[in-house]
Amino acid sequence: MTVTARQHPRADHRIPGLDGLRGLAALYVLVHHCWLLSFRGYPANTGPAWLGWLVHGRLAVVVFITLSGFSLAISPARSGWRLDGILRYARRRARRVLPAYWAALVISALIATIVPSLPLSAAPTLHSMVVYGLLLQDAVAAPAPNGAFWSIAVEAGLYLAFPLMILARRRAGATATLASVALPVVVAGLLCPGLSTRSRATGYTLELAPLFTLGMVAGGIVAAGERIRRLPWLTLAGLAAAPVLTLITVRGSTWTVTHYYWVDLAAGPAIALLLVSLAVRPVPLLDRAPIQAVGKSSYSLYLIHMPIVALISTLIVAPGGGSHLTVFAITVALTTPVCLTTARLFAAVFEIPFTDLRR
Repeated sequence: MTVTARQHPRADHRIPGLDGLRGLAALYVLVHHCWLLSFRGYPANTGPAWLGWLVHGRLAVVVFITLSGFSLAISPARSGWRLDGILRYARRRARRVLPAYWAALVISALIATIVPSLPLSAAPTLHSMVVYGLLLQDAVAAPAPNGAFWSIAVEAGLYLAFPLMILARRRAGATATLASVALPVVVAGLLCPGLSTRSRATGYTLELAPLFTLGMVAGGIVAAGERIRRLPWLTLAGLAAAPVLTLITVRGSTWTVTHYYWVDLAAGPAIALLLVSLAVRPVPLLDRAPIQAVGKSSYSLYLIHMPIVALISTLIVAPGGGSHLTVFAITVALTTPVCLTTARLFAAVFEIPFTDLRR
């Protein structure tokens, strides 16, 4: 069942359009990493200009973070901003995140050990396995057996803070809750310019917390009255996105990548407004079965795609030579079906059995 302007989300609070968006974001990350291995020189765009939009894989993570806060907030928003028990919430999040993550960590570590020269990863050590196994990689720097895992620690840290955010939302309101999280990040960026422009191995949880909070606050609109739900949310999202996209286009990829600290914050409102639009008015494209299928295994796709892309690019595509554009096209053509199929199988073993409460 889809959600119309006169319907609230179905009983399990899953909104098909959001699953579809997850799927598209995960596919974008996959193609982004194909681009990285085909056109070297990141953050400069060394490929054709018409592929320049593939430089910014980080923005897909921004979508994931905002979407996480939004999705988690729907149920509490419909219950007076109350969780149905912190322990139950913690168990659900642990089942959702940990089994698939730990399995992907072991598989990624094995691949990085067998083929230690693979890009986008590093051969594991005891230190790195402990750090990544305990989801401490955003606090403790360690070689990454899978380069995509940095954001999982960020998500985990924000999940831990979510009950406090819900409490703040219930007692202080949306504006105060968002301000209490966003203002320290803005002030830190202004007072410490190096924090907002240099590349770092750790410390992204606080930087991205305003996006998660923004998504959480926006999630309350799904339970709002009909007058609020009828607002032109998609148009508002477009208006909010226009200046950010213009800035990225004008300043170029190198400037954008080195200023993600501010670009992420600027993109947050547009993403939150888009999520509201998808929740109150379905987009048929995102409800189609193929995109829904990708969306439902998007977490597994995100976890396991990177070593697959690196293996195929390094061992199969690169030795054949050809232009960078040819290498990119072949890499995408080979890795996409392999990653999608593997993600479906991986989810069937390490996701669904732990998240389907009927089992």
